[in-house]
Amino acid sequence: MVNIAPQEGEQISQIVEEYLEAIYRLEEKEGWAKTSEIAQQMQVALGTITNTVKRLKKQGYIVHKPYKGVKLTVKGRKIALNVIMKHRLAERLLTDILHMDWDKSHELACRLEHSLTEDMIKSLRKVLGHPKTCPHGNPIPTSCGGVFEDFSKPLIDFKPGSTVVIVKIADENREILNYLSSLHLKPGVKVKIGSRDPFGEYITIEINSDLHVLNRRIAAAVYGGKQVSSKS
Repeated sequence: MVNIAPQEGEQISQIVEEYLEAIYRLEEKEGWAKTSEIAQQMQVALGTITNTVKRLKKQGYIVHKPYKGVKLTVKGRKIALNVIMKHRLAERLLTDILHMDWDKSHELACRLEHSLTEDMIKSLRKVLGHPKTCPHGNPIPTSCGGVFEDFSKPLIDFKPGSTVVIVKIADENREILNYLSSLHLKPGVKVKIGSRDPFGEYITIEINSDLHVLNRRIAAAVYGGKQVSSKS
């Protein structure tokens, strides 16, 4: 493990941090970050991404493989993990200390993450009780770049009849979080996987005897673990 804190005198622009953070999140889900998906996540034109990718590659933050996408280098991953750590601690500050709704914390944390200094991070960790995850269940990297493995998988991958505990919400889109909040579908909640349509476009789940239908995007964004029972 290496210390992910920026080196003294190291200046990294906010926009570079945001791109590396976006690439890290896409890498987590799919192994490679496709330029079209980076453009979508950053809400910019594809031509802008092409130029940015060239610049990030020249600076040594990423490697680019045509028709496959980009991956972070060790240098790029170090910066991305530092931003992710700040972001998820900021989310904890907003929900645990300021008591803000979890579906609003992600967007607000995006603004706060670039302002947190290393001294503030140390104090935050202590005040928050050294949390391991953000309010949505995603792991908070350590100061040495460690990220614990939760061994969870998307609800869409569980067999009907499985009883699982929600571990994390991988897609922190505000609309998705708001919808999940209305279903009381948060980390720690136990759900039973029901039937799915023949084309895999949706699944049914049971929460406290209430049935709900989740489309593929939602079912792929919600991760469960600690399987209790399973029936084929």
